[in-house]
Amino acid sequence: MTAPVISFDDADALLNWAALTDALAKGHTFPKAEIGDTFLYRKPDTLLSRAAWIDGLGQAVKTATVFPENAKHGLPNIHGSVSLFSDETGQLDAMIDFHLVTKWKTAGDSLFAAKQLARPNSNAILLVGAGTVAANMVSAYRSHWPNAEVTVWTRNADKGQSFANAHSVAFEPDLQAAVTRADIICCATMTTEPVINGAWLQPGQHLDLIGAYRPDMREVDDVALQRARLFVDSRDTTLDHIGELKIPLATGAIAPTDVIASFYEPGDFVRRSDEEITIAKNGGGAHLDLMTSRYILDAWSQR
Repeated sequence: MTAPVISFDDADALLNWAALTDALAKGHTFPKAEIGDTFLYRKPDTLLSRAAWIDGLGQAVKTATVFPENAKHGLPNIHGSVSLFSDETGQLDAMIDFHLVTKWKTAGDSLFAAKQLARPNSNAILLVGAGTVAANMVSAYRSHWPNAEVTVWTRNADKGQSFANAHSVAFEPDLQAAVTRADIICCATMTTEPVINGAWLQPGQHLDLIGAYRPDMREVDDVALQRARLFVDSRDTTLDHIGELKIPLATGAIAPTDVIASFYEPGDFVRRSDEEITIAKNGGGAHLDLMTSRYILDAWSQR
């Protein structure tokens, strides 16, 4: 039997956030994933492959080509696919669109954290950043907090207002004011300098940090990390790899023991009180691509 090729349009409408977070919870009951990344370069282009193997779920290889000059050809900068392989035989189970897996994995990762760490009665959500990830987070958060007021802030006011109009959210030009009013703060930026000042944070808030993925990138300052209880989706993909934690760990602003739990430690991945501040860092490793791809194939097969 030929393995299906699942496009974005084939499967996007078949998926839902609650089912995905259930799949992520189940995925973390299997043995811990083996993961590996490969980068190849031809300036200015990049070929990136991320692989994961989970005993019981199979194997996945997510490959992306990043060609920054594609705009002059009228093409997207990023192309790719995910190859999903059988746990039992190693044969190809499916080829799945890169953008489909990335959308649901990235937003689902932070939604999964927020469902465990944010206060259940959260009614004010702030998006810091107005890109594709922020747009997906509107849908993700609304699936669990349907009555929450969603606000967006971005440095470019015109872009922020356009985003607000497109997604039926409010635009707030004053970041500090927006932060102080929010129950959930989601950062999805490309900044290398922190945009969130820890002194602004209020008791009971939860922060989802998505944007930083390189060793030089941060979205919150040391004070924010020191005031919060810290969580990660995976210790293996965050502590030594992403500036959000790598830099303050190196300077001694925080210690490894300050990171309380990952998704692989569900008993500790909890909020203890309505007053504490929680931060979850989204590292988005290949094991989450594998879990998401398996969920997508299951949903597509049952269509």
